[in-house]
Amino acid sequence: SFCSVFTVLFIYFTCISTVQTTDCLHLREQCINAANGCESVWNVVEDACNISVLGNRCKAEDTVGCNRIIQVLADEYPEFKNCVCTTEDICSITTLLGKQCGNNKDNISTETKLQWGLSALSKQAYTTNRSCLDVNRECVEDEVCNKQLSLYLKVCLVNKKCNMEGCQEAIRFFYRNMPFEVAQMMIFCDCIQHDESCHRAKELLHGKPCAVTAVPPPSCLNVIHICEENEFCRKKYTTFQSKCWRHVTKKCYEDEACLETLIKGDMPCSANTDCKAAYISSWGTMLHTECTCQDLPPVEQPLCELFHHMLHSKSCFS
Repeated sequence: SFCSVFTVLFIYFTCISTVQTTDCLHLREQCINAANGCESVWNVVEDACNISVLGNRCKAEDTVGCNRIIQVLADEYPEFKNCVCTTEDICSITTLLGKQCGNNKDNISTETKLQWGLSALSKQAYTTNRSCLDVNRECVEDEVCNKQLSLYLKVCLVNKKCNMEGCQEAIRFFYRNMPFEVAQMMIFCDCIQHDESCHRAKELLHGKPCAVTAVPPPSCLNVIHICEENEFCRKKYTTFQSKCWRHVTKKCYEDEACLETLIKGDMPCSANTDCKAAYISSWGTMLHTECTCQDLPPVEQPLCELFHHMLHSKSCFS
């Protein structure tokens, strides 16, 4: 592989291979010369992301606006997806401008990948309906998995008062630093009703009670609103919606009046690999706090129950 420096959008794009470099540069030229509206979107990308000004390679003043227009570009002209997007998450200025903008914190590090390469657990194919007790035992018996599990439990299993934010950060680190197959195995494990040992193992793997239980439990409306006020959580929620509940985002986006008109039975969940990845990526955020719709005014009940269904329904992954 080699690196080449392009003008305008690709001026700071670190190339991965000759083929990808040529293709992306060629697509850019095609876009500028096409009479199909692509040039207009491209111009807005340059303007919103502030990338045609030398020295401003990673300094978009409005990163939210920048990311939104990158998403528009990729949605309207899918041929750009390999140049400007990652498949796991919403488009971002970092993925647009290449590796010189720094590392994405959600990506598993090379060192961790090498460690997992030595793990027998990482070579297991994911199968549904695994017992949480079995999965927990296999993780403890696996040197790489047990090392990460111990770090996470040190934060979340404390005798003194639970530090919810610290535990949520630990659970995020735990699940983002393992192969997708292993994360699926742990997050989608389950237990039969009266198997207490299994349920205890499930609580350990899923951050209960510290990462998810607030007293008193917040309403599901509050959970969504608090999440939307936090940039990191909002991105996770937006991705989760777009990957799992496309029907909702396509019809209503963030219009709560529109959302109130939807009924749970009319809300198919995609439940594909992208959806599962987005769901796993949202663990350790406010979105997984146990929430309730009790004691709310009747007018707020339908929307609250809709949010509860989206965040906690098992129908998506069963």
